Amino acid sequence: MSPAHRARYCVVGGGISGLVAAYRLRVAAGPDAEITLLDPADRLGGVLRTERIGGQPLDVGAEAFVARRPEVPALLGELGLSGRQITTTGVRPLIYSEGRLHELPKDTVNGIPSRPSALTGLVDDATIRRMLDEPRRALPWRPGADPSVAELVGDRFGEQVVVRSVDPLLAGVYAGSAATIGLRAAAPTVAAALDGGARSLTEAVAAALPPPRAGSVFGAIDGGYQVLLDELVRRSGLQWAQVAVRGVQRASGGWDVVDDEGGRWAADAVVLAVPAPRLPALIADVAPDSAAAARTIPVASAAVVALALPGGTPLPDQSGVLVAGRGRLRTKAVTLSSRKWGRRGSVEMVRMSYGRFGDDLARNTGDEELLTWAAEDLDTLFGIPTEPVDTRVARWIDAMPQYGPGHAAIAAQVRGGLPQGLAVAGAYLDGIGVPACIASATRAVAALVVG
Repeated sequence: MSPAHRARYCVVGGGISGLVAAYRLRVAAGPDAEITLLDPADRLGGVLRTERIGGQPLDVGAEAFVARRPEVPALLGELGLSGRQITTTGVRPLIYSEGRLHELPKDTVNGIPSRPSALTGLVDDATIRRMLDEPRRALPWRPGADPSVAELVGDRFGEQVVVRSVDPLLAGVYAGSAATIGLRAAAPTVAAALDGGARSLTEAVAAALPPPRAGSVFGAIDGGYQVLLDELVRRSGLQWAQVAVRGVQRASGGWDVVDDEGGRWAADAVVLAVPAPRLPALIADVAPDSAAAARTIPVASAAVVALALPGGTPLPDQSGVLVAGRGRLRTKAVTLSSRKWGRRGSVEMVRMSYGRFGDDLARNTGDEELLTWAAEDLDTLFGIPTEPVDTRVARWIDAMPQYGPGHAAIAAQVRGGLPQGLAVAGAYLDGIGVPACIASATRAVAALVVG
């Protein structure tokens, strides 16, 4: 790139992946580069959203990150925000199964148990005996295999373990189930242990358990994710074009990003940080193989009901409830935010999640009906009437990619079919959590030619 040429970059999509990409481009390309972010939404942040409810900030999209991954703490450090990272209070969640509340089993990997005794009371005696016998049964495992979690765990431990221990956690993470998620996405350390020669699933899970460490597994940001979003926007110096993008086209010396009104935005390189369902239409003409791969990634929708309850509402001293199966409750997870992160202000903050892969609940259920369900579900769980002082309903449509068996190969196909100067980032590639999105955006920028 000649010294007279001012580098121009476009980022399509204003979620956390797009904002991190814009920031990384600024760091790599320097203060003179033009960085345009195109997103038609009325706010940046995608599925990260912080609302004031009952006078308190509350994240109504993603609300936590895995603190043992390095990406978020490192980024907060770069941005001078390390002091805003907070940890949980240490209280644990419950599982609601068969009309009863149970302690969340310990020593599991995403609900896959390392010892039968961890599930005593949650599953029946026949299932406990099956788990005890599992190490003595031959394990036909092919290194590199990626069965669904339900296929492997159901075969080795039984259906009750899948429905009552594994599904509640995967529903919370993916809005899916053990049947829709591959083992290498849900429990990569277990798959690695099996590849390494573990003789049983019990042995593999025991080997995959993280070593005991001080500190919380999860972290959050004091003031909500909006604190991070605002700083990324400020540090990146991006120009926000509030337009929808129709596609990308080759141009002399680079690319044109074409908006839905026919406007063209010239760029030397482009980061496409959009959800999987939106990607194929943008790249079908220039990267048909990548577009075809992206079309195979299924997605789910979810809704979050956030409640500010009066101070003193008798909630249990737990971080929340994960729901097993599809019984009397409509919610799939409840977060008792004031218990999980510590109470701030005079209200009790609660988040309730609705919607799973395969249903249209989040898309088709009205706000008032969701609020009615939330009140009924809290009464069923805790036997308390609820008269919230404030509420919000947030919907995330087609925002939860399902990491089915063989997903890593699909992500590789999406990336492998892109021409030079285009890169992708987002929750459908290497993980749906915020740390994985940061990593995918960092990888996308590294793949571009920065002059």
